[in-house]
Amino acid sequence: MRAPYAVGAVTFVVTEPATATTAARTIPVTVRYPAIGAPGTARSGLTALRSAEPYPLVIFSQGFDTSPEAYSGLLNAWTAAGFVVADPAYPYTSPNAPGGVIRTDIVHHPGDLNYLITTLIADSAQSGNALSGLINPTAIGVVGQSDGGDVSLAVAANTCCRDPRISATVLLSGAELSWFTGSYFSGGSTPLLVVQGTKDLTMNPVTCSVTLYNQAPAPKYYLAMIGQDHFSAYVPPGPARNVVAAVSIDFLNAYLRHDPQALAAMSSAGTQPGLSTITSAPSLPAVPGTCPGAPAA
Repeated sequence: MRAPYAVGAVTFVVTEPATATTAARTIPVTVRYPAIGAPGTARSGLTALRSAEPYPLVIFSQGFDTSPEAYSGLLNAWTAAGFVVADPAYPYTSPNAPGGVIRTDIVHHPGDLNYLITTLIADSAQSGNALSGLINPTAIGVVGQSDGGDVSLAVAANTCCRDPRISATVLLSGAELSWFTGSYFSGGSTPLLVVQGTKDLTMNPVTCSVTLYNQAPAPKYYLAMIGQDHFSAYVPPGPARNVVAAVSIDFLNAYLRHDPQALAAMSSAGTQPGLSTITSAPSLPAVPGTCPGAPAA
């Protein structure tokens, strides 16, 4: 059986122990996995497809005050392509957080993400649970949108929080954030795919993604979504989201599966007249303006 696969799902709660500086943290997480059955939307209780295991692991981090499941179209697409996909609902930045959302809690999310990776790898290594044997611990990627992209970049390329287990990073309208106190790209980083809507003018101006792209070492790729705003290429169904899904799958296949044909496929998928362009140029022309919350130059 080959992709696209059916999408199974299991939801549980991860409890991150207290530390000297933080209380214990409770993190609901939904994990999607390739399953036996007809492709379609995620369904709980489906039997995992074990003939093609283990699968690369992708951790998705959502935007501020946005439910992870708002991105279900992308989450399902990645899983159907043969990835185990986890989407944690971070404390205090997901809708309906106890006491309301608190954006500054984002500084704890790299630790949450690191702990979740450890937990999922351990679950996969044990018998008798839904994830047993499903995860390849040497093939881990992170994807994040908006503030979730800031978190993903921190664990991939900031000395404050870099997790060396991560091998590929996809930023969907993400940015550098000064709240993470280390330095970017000075202590190593992963291959990077930056995705940006050209009409994202206030929440994540184009200057944010261009600046971080120009700082990043190769291999790196910049996918410009023409005429798209902060969410329109990621949440609602349509041609724009289809491009993001296809390009990100090819990118993850290239760097988590080491598929020699994936980069050519990514270039083709990302070159859609009037809809998207993709480049791996060493740098892009600087864009006037400032990036809110970015570290000082």
